[in-house]
Amino acid sequence: MRKFVGFLLLFGLSSLAAVAQENAPKAELFGGYQYTRFDGGLNANGWDTTVTTNLNRWVGVAGDFSGAYKTQSGVSFNNYTYTFGPVVSLRRNERLTPFAHFLAGGFHSSTALSGVSASDNGFAMMFGGGVDVTATRHLGLRAFQFDWLSLHSSGSTDNNNMRISTGLLVRF
Repeated sequence: MRKFVGFLLLFGLSSLAAVAQENAPKAELFGGYQYTRFDGGLNANGWDTTVTTNLNRWVGVAGDFSGAYKTQSGVSFNNYTYTFGPVVSLRRNERLTPFAHFLAGGFHSSTALSGVSASDNGFAMMFGGGVDVTATRHLGLRAFQFDWLSLHSSGSTDNNNMRISTGLLVRF
């Protein structure tokens, strides 16, 4: 009986995966520009990259890595995030794919002035989404991605951050 249940489970999962992969790439690689507004009014520019593995047509798992930079009055500020989590995509249209994600992980920020620097590490959490536009079977454009960003470190939480990204999308 155990072998029969195991066989049914394996057959069901493989059938579901085969059907679900219709019109969904196995993996996606995004790279582009990001604008981040941090709490307190600091505006930073940088890069954002995401690697997504699609488990089926609607659900995937993403790893997002980004860097934001600002130099003002001789003070340089850098912030790097590395977050991971689920992505839900609505693949009903061949040209437009809206998506939403919840990502959690960490961040590293540093500030430097005249050779003196300080850095901090902590927990990062993002909730957001966007729209991808298909150009060809393997290339697309992330028209926009908007994320609310929460940073927590050393007992303090900074919840009033947002990030907007755009760039190229490669599908495999």
